[in-house]
Amino acid sequence: MTDQRIPDEPSVQFSEREALLFHSEGRPGKIEIIASKPMATQRDLALAYSPGVAVPVEAIARDPATAYDYTAKGNLVAVISNGTAILGLGNLGALASKPVMEGKAVLFKRFADVDSIDIELKTEDVNRFIDAVELMEPSFGGINLEDIKAPECFIIEQTLRERMNIPVFHDDQHGTAIIVAAGLINALLLTGRTIDQVKVVVNGAGAAAIACTELIKALGVRHDNVVMCDRDGVIYQGREDINQWQSAHATASGVRSLKEALVGADVFLGLSAAGALKGDMVIDMAPAPIIFAMANPTPEILPEEAKTVRPDAIVATGRSDYPNQVNNVLGFPFIFRGALDVRARAINDEMKIAAANAIAELARERVPEEVAVAYGVRHHFGPEYIIPAPFDPRLMEVVSTAVAKAAMDSGVATKPIVDMDAYRATLRARLNPTTAVLTLAYEGARAHPKRVIFAEGEEEVVLRAAIQFKEGGYGTPVLIGRDDVYDRLRALGVDNPEEYEVHNSRHSPLVPRMVDFLYERLQRRGFLRRDMERLINQDRNTFGAVLLQLGVGDAMITGITRTWAHSMREVKRVVDPAPGRTPFGMHILVGQSHTVFIADTTVNERPSPEELADIAIHSAEVARRMGHDPRVAFLSYSTFGNPEGRFLENVRNAVHVLDERGVNFEYEGEMAPDVALNPKQLKNYPFARLSGPANVLIMPGLQSANISAKLLRELGGDDMIGPILVGMEKPVQIAPMTSTASELVTLAVLAAGGITR
Repeated sequence: MTDQRIPDEPSVQFSEREALLFHSEGRPGKIEIIASKPMATQRDLALAYSPGVAVPVEAIARDPATAYDYTAKGNLVAVISNGTAILGLGNLGALASKPVMEGKAVLFKRFADVDSIDIELKTEDVNRFIDAVELMEPSFGGINLEDIKAPECFIIEQTLRERMNIPVFHDDQHGTAIIVAAGLINALLLTGRTIDQVKVVVNGAGAAAIACTELIKALGVRHDNVVMCDRDGVIYQGREDINQWQSAHATASGVRSLKEALVGADVFLGLSAAGALKGDMVIDMAPAPIIFAMANPTPEILPEEAKTVRPDAIVATGRSDYPNQVNNVLGFPFIFRGALDVRARAINDEMKIAAANAIAELARERVPEEVAVAYGVRHHFGPEYIIPAPFDPRLMEVVSTAVAKAAMDSGVATKPIVDMDAYRATLRARLNPTTAVLTLAYEGARAHPKRVIFAEGEEEVVLRAAIQFKEGGYGTPVLIGRDDVYDRLRALGVDNPEEYEVHNSRHSPLVPRMVDFLYERLQRRGFLRRDMERLINQDRNTFGAVLLQLGVGDAMITGITRTWAHSMREVKRVVDPAPGRTPFGMHILVGQSHTVFIADTTVNERPSPEELADIAIHSAEVARRMGHDPRVAFLSYSTFGNPEGRFLENVRNAVHVLDERGVNFEYEGEMAPDVALNPKQLKNYPFARLSGPANVLIMPGLQSANISAKLLRELGGDDMIGPILVGMEKPVQIAPMTSTASELVTLAVLAAGGITR
């Protein structure tokens, strides 16, 4: 049986050490609980707990429905497993399933802003499992069952759905089924077939296979047009070694093998094992065969093998490195989002069909530019694109709305939505587009891999980043270091360190050419030729920057061993600003539902009005590339002249410069940070030109900017990206000395992908 729940697992490579470090560094695990109300004062605590908590307690006792108003229940899903079918690893027990369940909780939050907690139950007794979950109904708005082996998972889900008044959803079954149904709808449309006439062969008889079969029948596939097979052949009427859920799909036909069943078949649904579908079987299928080969990591047949014998085939797999990825992350977060928002009592067939149709319709719409770029620009509705990209930012709005509406129409919603347009707007606002763009940037790097120079190739954190960059398929790391780099790579678990490109100034054949290049550049700036030889041979930043200038790499990362200012001075000896640009540094503050861009935080100490205007323009461009409509605020201690001061003219004049240039984004200033960011404060200035809180903050000088950025990094609750360097003629990024390997990879991907240009 296939499992599609982790977005990119088939083609992303990593070492065991990296995986263990990811899960153990800092706070162990992947989730934490954060208070959503102030907890700073005694009064706060009194309201949160005793005696203030008694008021909502009594309200809920009078009216249980108000639990959704006064507690987190309405946005809280439990991810529950007993570990009897963990991913493709089998029965490893409840405790071993915890990393997977935490991961599922993270996906709920990342993709649909659904709070989730993992619960691992130490029992394989079906009745004890059911009793335990049923007793938890007051705590949660929904139950996501996970990694429970068949046939027990059928009994557990069905019984809980009957006993509980909140949605219960076994994603291993229905998540796969919904995405398959969406792809099938579009494949039938492309090949001119009608669903009531199509002949389907299902290979696999586990939970996902049975759920797929049930859902496509609910869509209109006729019972007598479906043949299900397991490892022993066709499941036929009268066969004795099958369970009741398999027997419900037994065929009355006389075929007994997969090969026989596929003769003239329109559709193959594979939820079985690698290599189960052979080329000679595909030849026997109907014209334009539709093949869903979803075994992971190796499908029943590779797409290139299927298309060799049948070029007219439409092929989908569970892998992210082939078109048409069947990935559960397209469905379950948004299905629960819609169900929770209408306080649904269950997730029924109508809601699942609505989700499948919504996903199918989304694939037929024009692909947004950011998705097209990330996936190689070639994707539009057709045989290579019957299922949307997993990170399409429209999924949240489209699928959740369809599910909510279906819940209302089918009578399981207890709090119907009155204004659907307003609801769609709230869905768009729930998630931060930056997170989607960052994911798409990684996908874009994989689609268009670049060569990135890692200037400090002897540092462990840099080597770990280079390993992640290479094994993730984002490009080729070019390492600068001495002779022991290969030994260091080997110590980090790299089997073939010689595959890595390492440049050592002691014996690089490029050194004479590099010295000539640098001497020609700096000879009139007080440098002698022997100075160039020393810099090339002893300074890794200079060596790396010259390699970048000579085209050895497409981008460069440094900063781990020296301060930002020191590294910048060395880089500027070799790399100029882009023509007509003012280089500057930017920190990006990323929260669950918001992003704030802060500039200039690293380069210009006292920028002129023209420089401030340039920084604003190019900061707005970066914001747009990160998926945001820029609203720029020029910050100051003064808001429109109150209080008066001697150092306001630069900021005021920067606004006038933008007025003269006629830019195409919102901007305003001078203004204090609370006015720029707090809508209530902004209302005091009805003449202000910002339509909402600013998301691009232009600081008046380096002192305030750098202090603010570093304070936010150390004290703030959001993630911080940067500083990123904007405005250089070549993509160079200088990381903070405290950067992790993952942060270095992010900077490398952003630099190589042109987002920071």
